[in-house]
Amino acid sequence: MIERLHQILIKEFIHLFRDRRARFALIIPPLLQMLIFGYAATYEVKHVSTAVLDLDRSQESREFLERFTSSNRFRIRAVLTDQSQIADLIDHRRVVLALQIHPGFAALLRKGETAPVQAILDGTDSNTALIAIGYINQIATKYAADYQLERAGRLIPAAVHFAPRIQLEERPLYNPNLESRWFFVPGVIGTLLLLSVITLTAFALVREREIGTLEQLMVTPIRPAELIIGKTLPFLLVGLGNLMLVSIAGTLWFQIPFRGSPLVLLLGTILFLSSALGVGLLISTLCTTQQQAFSLGFFFVTPAIMLSGFGYPIQSMPQALRLVTYLDPLRFFLIVLRSSFLKGVGLDVLWPQMVAMALLGAGALTLATLRFHKTLD
Repeated sequence: MIERLHQILIKEFIHLFRDRRARFALIIPPLLQMLIFGYAATYEVKHVSTAVLDLDRSQESREFLERFTSSNRFRIRAVLTDQSQIADLIDHRRVVLALQIHPGFAALLRKGETAPVQAILDGTDSNTALIAIGYINQIATKYAADYQLERAGRLIPAAVHFAPRIQLEERPLYNPNLESRWFFVPGVIGTLLLLSVITLTAFALVREREIGTLEQLMVTPIRPAELIIGKTLPFLLVGLGNLMLVSIAGTLWFQIPFRGSPLVLLLGTILFLSSALGVGLLISTLCTTQQQAFSLGFFFVTPAIMLSGFGYPIQSMPQALRLVTYLDPLRFFLIVLRSSFLKGVGLDVLWPQMVAMALLGAGALTLATLRFHKTLD
């Protein structure tokens, strides 16, 4: 059995490395995708195109607007003179946000009353709008506090020293600067592994069936179980190689720290790849052409990424979808990746994710093997 598996592995690697397109697909696309997603995937919103309409034209209103011009979160694109100009700018996507300061803004502040400021946002980009509202509230709250403190100092100088204050001391663990890239880059590693392994497994077996070499292998003394192992084991090794490649690129290029144990990450990757290999093998048994394999692989990979917590928090999903995520091995692998890179925890913390991936991998490989035997029969 060992000799037969050895011969199958030699055949698969010879076939893989003789294919120029396959060699290219194994190295260049993962690196390019790592660089592209590493820069593009972020929760931060900067340089929000903004228009301002100051109908008060007071010192206070100008100081308030200076808080926005000095922040890299906003970029003032237009200074308006009339309210009717706002709709045209937003409709043509020239600005996403319009700040309108009403007359009497300074007078209300001097009286110690609430001075409203209107923020008009393009709701078609709801994510940017929600994040921009948060930035606006921070700036407005800080300006109001500074103004009241300065006003109290002018009226009663001694009161400034006795005014109650609350100072928030932030202490983010594992990510001191709250870099969203530190969150996304390990996630990109997991999604790239899922995509590459499923694609390679499904396409390789379907291609063997299309050209007729799969049937030729079955008339040899090789047993079906040995053929399955010999067909999937090379892609497991390829997946581990991709993990090393994109992990080194992520840590060196994006300066993502790795604080965990390589052995824990290796174990988690093997368990995750077993699930991906099972899914890819199952797809190959359900398809007869490479076009069908591509479509079915896309049908699985896209929901798997969406439900994994890669870009959207699982806690915000409906209850039914949260239950479905427990069938997604990428959900558990992302926890292992992010915990290994940023937290540096071990098996004493990650064992639930390891057990879940082991169960999903065993189920996927068993189902794929049974389906593969039936297809060959």
